[in-house]
Amino acid sequence: MTALAPHLSDFLREYLPRDRRASPHTSETYAHAFRLLVCFAADRLKAQPSTLQVEQLDAPMVLAFLHHLETERGNGPKTRNARLAAIKAFFRYLEYRLVSSLDQSRSIHAIPMKKADDKLIDYLTRSELQALLDAPPLDTPCGLRDRAMLHLAFAAGLRVSELVGLQLKDLELRPPATVHVQGKGRRERILPLWKETVTALRAWLAVRTPQSASELFLNARGQSITRAGFEYILAKHVTSAVAHQASMSKKRISPHVLRHTCAMHTLQATHDVRKVSLWLGHATLQSTEIYLRADPTEKLEALSAMIPPGIKRGRFRAPDRLLAMLATAATPRTHYAE
Repeated sequence: MTALAPHLSDFLREYLPRDRRASPHTSETYAHAFRLLVCFAADRLKAQPSTLQVEQLDAPMVLAFLHHLETERGNGPKTRNARLAAIKAFFRYLEYRLVSSLDQSRSIHAIPMKKADDKLIDYLTRSELQALLDAPPLDTPCGLRDRAMLHLAFAAGLRVSELVGLQLKDLELRPPATVHVQGKGRRERILPLWKETVTALRAWLAVRTPQSASELFLNARGQSITRAGFEYILAKHVTSAVAHQASMSKKRISPHVLRHTCAMHTLQATHDVRKVSLWLGHATLQSTEIYLRADPTEKLEALSAMIPPGIKRGRFRAPDRLLAMLATAATPRTHYAE
């Protein structure tokens, strides 16, 4: 039996950042996947997480974990596939360091990814977005911080990992105001900021207590905001905004919906999917095409440019009596006895 903890620690702390040059966001995502897996396995085996062995994370255990994600945690196929990708990457790493795990690794690699439905994205209308931006109170430091986070998340189309990972040095508020973002796959981009966004950021920086932390947004303890922390903040203000925009109650508003909203508003303003792709930091235009499918204005423009097909005027012809009789002749008649 081989202890899991040393190999998993080397994989996350050494192999990913040093050999694979994975971004901090990727390392954090993989670490979160293994937190879920280790806790699930420990609970199932009635053991302490630190005492788990590599051999205990076999294919049946991984399959049970994936089933747990979908049925009990309510995760969709995309999230399920992301967790499975992290597990497969770890066992691919083990193949060159633990020869005894080859058969186990082969069984786990044979677990297929699940096909996900390519549904239309959710996004907020202008009135719904304004209600959300106006929800945080402006008489408390936390309210000013939340308002600045919501403004910046929408204006720059940030992923939640990009938002909580922003450093003070990434922000330039002198005209022209910009934010420097390191996105997925180590792709960097510099985005200009609206005056409204700059105003919200200045208000937060004015009350932000100087701390040793270099992150732009801090929690009440002076530590950087986490993903879960921003999800909680967003859910709280969505509840307040629903009182002014009842239509929001029918939508599932996650942090990524703010990114979708930025993309949709940018597309409707520019009618150029390439600009949307540059703004969001997509590697290819294929990732941006989902917004074209969700935008009805693009279809309306295409419809107005097309010539409707001509339909010839038809003539009414009364049905032939004999054919009508034959059509109903096969229908059995019911006779009632007197």
